[in-house]
Amino acid sequence: MLKHADIIVSARVAGRLIGVSRAITDYFYCTYLSDLAVDQDYQRLGIGSELVRRTHEAAGLGTTLILLAAPKARGYYPRIGMDPHDSCWIIPRRP
Repeated sequence: MLKHADIIVSARVAGRLIGVSRAITDYFYCTYLSDLAVDQDYQRLGIGSELVRRTHEAAGLGTTLILLAAPKARGYYPRIGMDPHDSCWIIPRRP
């Protein structure tokens, strides 16, 4: 996962990893933010929002940032200024 990512942004406290974002991008049209995680002890401090901002900035603000939310995180993304999109389709992973 890490080897093939285009962008990885991390947040650390005293060297300890407390947050990470991982994205794939063409640096022109779209950026797929595939992973966003913040340690529970550090949530609600703006770390996730800052990881998203820095990831988008690294990809280029001219790209459209896209992500698929985990069910428990769906309410988070509108709070940080992201808009919902109603036309996403998938072919699920196969084991």
